[in-house]
Amino acid sequence: MVAGGKLARLVITGKMPARRHNYQCRYAAQPAALMNTILTAKDLFEAQRAPLKLKWLAGQSGKDRLLEPATARFPGMALVGHLNFVHPNRVQILGSAEASYLRKLGQAKRRQAVHDLFSCMTTAVVVVANDEKLAATLRTASDEMKLPLLSSPLPSPMVIDHLQHYLTRALAAHVTLHGVYMEVMGVGVLIMGESGMGKSELALELLSRNHRLIADDAVEFYRTGPDVLLGRSPSILRDFLEVRGLGILNARAMFGETAVRAEKTLRLIVRLEQMKKRRLGHIDRLQARQKTRRILDVDIPEVVLYVAPGRNLAVLVEVATRGHILRMRGVNPLDELVKRQETVMNDVKK
Repeated sequence: MVAGGKLARLVITGKMPARRHNYQCRYAAQPAALMNTILTAKDLFEAQRAPLKLKWLAGQSGKDRLLEPATARFPGMALVGHLNFVHPNRVQILGSAEASYLRKLGQAKRRQAVHDLFSCMTTAVVVVANDEKLAATLRTASDEMKLPLLSSPLPSPMVIDHLQHYLTRALAAHVTLHGVYMEVMGVGVLIMGESGMGKSELALELLSRNHRLIADDAVEFYRTGPDVLLGRSPSILRDFLEVRGLGILNARAMFGETAVRAEKTLRLIVRLEQMKKRRLGHIDRLQARQKTRRILDVDIPEVVLYVAPGRNLAVLVEVATRGHILRMRGVNPLDELVKRQETVMNDVKK
């Protein structure tokens, strides 16, 4: 499935400001398949400059070095760590212990260690923590090898913790899907279905019932854990909702700050389908089997709601969410009904 719904088409067809055109071309071309983010040393510096108080000491010409190869099988794994010559990290951190080790080496060995550090093709960035005062040879080697050298006044464990968290999220495998993403009763719910099915109208009704909008039309999902999908809106579409007949709505301005949310873990998918007479006989009335949909190798529970005149979809989405919450707690109404039937049948046999 390709992200290219109503808001996406408005951008790509030129009906929105020209400066947004390239943005939507990128999203419209993304298939719903595993993708890796390309992150450079400059991206890391810009993102973490404020929280880590980073300074760029040398090696500015290496600003385009990749933090992770685009073909990496497991992006984000073991990228950051203290100085390691045996299995070099992509981001090498020099703390007090590492600085002390380098100082104790003889001049020849220290020169060789610095050369090995900055000539390693695996390493993309070197960060000196605790504002350690190291020999000028580090800056010279950084400029010669075009390897970024950064510094931070924070302790090395704190630097590693910040960078690991940032890189895990920034380099997470991600996908862009067409749908509406809502927080319903504290649960991340993705509403999917064919174009014109009424997804945005349903989102508008849920908003009026005090639920929260996360994304409309294009939803970005990032796998931040083995079974965790974090969903958010592309920045250009954030807060906006497009409803046929009403045009573009700003949910934050219309319903207030609490009506929108930046991101949420996906827990349930609600798929809208047209109710057709020829399919009524094939519907599993008891829903004995829990349907799932696999996204980025994560299985997400899925509920199918049939669209027909007179059906209150907002109430049905709320009930589906309540039912999911109960199943998470181990409560299954079908099992309870079966047990009651078995009890009655056993009593009759007696």
